[in-house]
Amino acid sequence: MRKSLFEKVWDAHAVRTLANGQTQLLVGTHLIHEVTSPQAFGMLRDLGLKVAMPHRTFATVDHIVPTDQFAEPYRDPLAQAMMEELRKNCASTGITFFDRASGKQGIVHIVGPEQGITQPGTTIACGDSHTSTHGAFGAIAFGIGTTQIRDVLATQTMALGKLKVRRIEVSGKLLPGVYAKDVILHIIRTLGVNGGTGFAYEYAGELFDRFTMEERMTVCNLSIEGGARAGYVNPDETTFAYLQGRPYSPKAAQWDAAVANWQSFASDPGCHYDDVVKIAAADIAPTVTWGINPGQAIAIDESIPDAAKTNVLDEKASTEEALAYMKLTPGAPIKGTKIDVAFLGSCTNGRLSDFQEVARFLKGRKVACGVKAIAVPGSQIVALQCIAQGIDKVFSEAGFEWREAGCSMCLAMNPDKLIGDQLCASSSNRNFKGRQGSPTGRTILMSPLMVAAAAVTGSVADAREVFAVN
Repeated sequence: MRKSLFEKVWDAHAVRTLANGQTQLLVGTHLIHEVTSPQAFGMLRDLGLKVAMPHRTFATVDHIVPTDQFAEPYRDPLAQAMMEELRKNCASTGITFFDRASGKQGIVHIVGPEQGITQPGTTIACGDSHTSTHGAFGAIAFGIGTTQIRDVLATQTMALGKLKVRRIEVSGKLLPGVYAKDVILHIIRTLGVNGGTGFAYEYAGELFDRFTMEERMTVCNLSIEGGARAGYVNPDETTFAYLQGRPYSPKAAQWDAAVANWQSFASDPGCHYDDVVKIAAADIAPTVTWGINPGQAIAIDESIPDAAKTNVLDEKASTEEALAYMKLTPGAPIKGTKIDVAFLGSCTNGRLSDFQEVARFLKGRKVACGVKAIAVPGSQIVALQCIAQGIDKVFSEAGFEWREAGCSMCLAMNPDKLIGDQLCASSSNRNFKGRQGSPTGRTILMSPLMVAAAAVTGSVADAREVFAVN
């Protein structure tokens, strides 16, 4: 019987079917961070339980760490307490912890792949919404809640209902100045923020075959924003080349056997999908959000929607709400909208290739007067790679603040926050109300190069025009 990768991985990790119809699923790799794990460890202690398989769990700190301060104690006592709690929990249970002093710390969805912990054909769980990132390697990766973290720590399993599978094929080549971030924003805009409910997304087609691993991670990262519980790309030679030689990747004689096993998980030609969506890469333009969810997006040369021009009541209400919050004028071009802050980083776009691409065009340019611009590498290793290539200097000389690794301004759990109704051009993944720290702060999501274009012009701009991309 021909099967998709999702079915193969699911079947390989299914322990049993539970009375409620869900599957008890073995979790091959468990990733934790400082925000969602303390309560889970507390539950274990209350129940007198131990961590069942500590060698399958890896920890890092990312959400709460200040990116402008390395030395402890931190100015925020809660952040310091959470850091110390994670250290204590990892030390007492034998879990590997990539602390800041290790030189390997960073955002959990960047650390896992760069260490070779994220591997094809496995199940991965983490107490973070954007765990779908790891699906870029041909894994089935789920974001989970605190009680499920407890379950995984105690049993190395979790209960989950089986998903349907939608194959999203993107054919052809992207036009110059269009990036992986634009691809996934276009997909979410097309299918909707609830379009993936009950589905895992399989990303396929010529475009994904050519994509680098970092581009695939960007797309898979935002699967959850389209309502999908997971998103993945079938493993191939690009996947294996990325993993070879990494610290936790198979070594020597084990490597060939691992690759053969990984290849076996790829979807079989002619297998069944519950739905297939086809998109032409040439139809995708640089895309930015205008509203308060990632599906409220338009191409850079389009105008802001007008609620008065829709007859669908729910859509009309959500458009009115978004426009009122964002303080945007219906029918006006999005291009030229003034920004206050430019943020480059996050688990979506905080990898080496993101900074390399921006540095290529940013060199010799200056951040516009009145704009606060920060660049935050996704991990300490990414930071070192950027420093070795002089990328940090390009950003600093342009007027960006170059920071320590962390989640930073993607979310409001550290000192990097918007003030008042500031508008931020952001390479992150969520533009919800208050997401970046201020209850009235506003976020426009876009690709890293579009963030740079906004930073140097002081407004939402078409990077193709600003940097003569062709």
